[in-house]
Amino acid sequence: MEKTQQQARQEILDLVADYCENYHLKNKKPYEPGDRIPYASRVYDAREMVNLVDSALEFWLTSGRFTEEFEQKLSEYLGVRYCSLVNSGSSANLNAFMALTSPLLGERQIRRGDEVITVAAGFPTTVTPMIQYGAVPVFADVTIPQYNIDVTQLEEAYSEKTKAVMIAHTLGNPFDLGAVKSFCDRHRLWLVEDNCDALGSCYTWEGAERFTGTVGDIGTSSFYPPHHMTMGEGGAVYTDNPLLHKIIRSFRDWGRDCSCPSGKDNTCHHRFDRQYGELPMGYDHKYVYSHFGYNLKATDLQAAVGCAQLEKFPGFVERRRRNFDRLHKALSDLSDKLILPEPCPGSRPSWFGFLITCKEGTDRNRMVSYIEEKGIQTRMLFAGNLTRHPCFDQMRAQGGGYRVVGDLKTADRIMRDTFWVGVYPGMTDEMIDTMAQVIHEAVRKSAG
Repeated sequence: MEKTQQQARQEILDLVADYCENYHLKNKKPYEPGDRIPYASRVYDAREMVNLVDSALEFWLTSGRFTEEFEQKLSEYLGVRYCSLVNSGSSANLNAFMALTSPLLGERQIRRGDEVITVAAGFPTTVTPMIQYGAVPVFADVTIPQYNIDVTQLEEAYSEKTKAVMIAHTLGNPFDLGAVKSFCDRHRLWLVEDNCDALGSCYTWEGAERFTGTVGDIGTSSFYPPHHMTMGEGGAVYTDNPLLHKIIRSFRDWGRDCSCPSGKDNTCHHRFDRQYGELPMGYDHKYVYSHFGYNLKATDLQAAVGCAQLEKFPGFVERRRRNFDRLHKALSDLSDKLILPEPCPGSRPSWFGFLITCKEGTDRNRMVSYIEEKGIQTRMLFAGNLTRHPCFDQMRAQGGGYRVVGDLKTADRIMRDTFWVGVYPGMTDEMIDTMAQVIHEAVRKSAG
């Protein structure tokens, strides 16, 4: 008997599951002493691969049913009303920032020359959209051992040109949301939480525990392979504000005014009967543009992987916390040589990494060289001090385009003395213990 399409499809998906189990997972070599320990890695099983192929068999290569499912499920997980899937965390930050430049926001619109408070010790694409648009980033310093914005500098950073605060929760550790949100409310500023390294982190706000990314006006996430969950490339922008959601979708989808889902026409039933700007009456609403936008959508293949990852995500968060706690306990006897990370009060971080700052007499470069030689991957705290990088050379020479609060001495120290190792959910207790042992050895070598 000839197979039906559904039978053929199911046979393919069963074979994919079998292939993953037998050739991706069963043959995966368990960790042995001496093996390289990466700072991050994908954690997946047959479910992700089956979803990926299931989407591929439809050959609907842009956003579709898996995208809608992912946006709905991530919204439900975070407890927000709206979520928009995009193609990367950097695009999520671009989308979030550009939404605040919309004329639909009236007097609260960010215009060229307006200021946005941020930090220098972070990842560049938190700041890049501001500079590319022509806004002025105002760099505040951070604190150690939390590695987040020094909230005592917020008032000094503020000026009559300030329109927003846009900062990241560093490696999963929430910044002081209570202080930052109160500051924003007091001065009527937008708050964008770059949540790309902190998905699953929690902060107690107004007596209730909330996920980071949901306290401010807009939150962003990244699903790049090393992050808390992955879809290869991908990101998300989320908000409770219906107007911001409308603007976010417009900037994501070419700047168009129409909100019809991909592949669907005239869901509003007013496609040809409205007047827009100076366009002819009845001009096709699908080709009316209310913003100078982009195409930042992800594909349904990516979303299909993300749907499977979301099912595992709560377990990922708990494993990250357990790995962090185990490593912290194992290194607690080095407090005279190293500064170990501490969570923000009132928070439960979903740790992305384990930050270490060397005290005086302990050389960071010698430590990192030894740790890497022993097969353990390390990372810097991204830019360290972004204003020291070559991308700022012209602005620095011309003396404009950004503003600095104080001297950023802690960001400079992080650039000189700080590094981090991973705690991703695929790490075993043996891997964590090996890292602790090697870090102890590195301290002795560095001090010697």
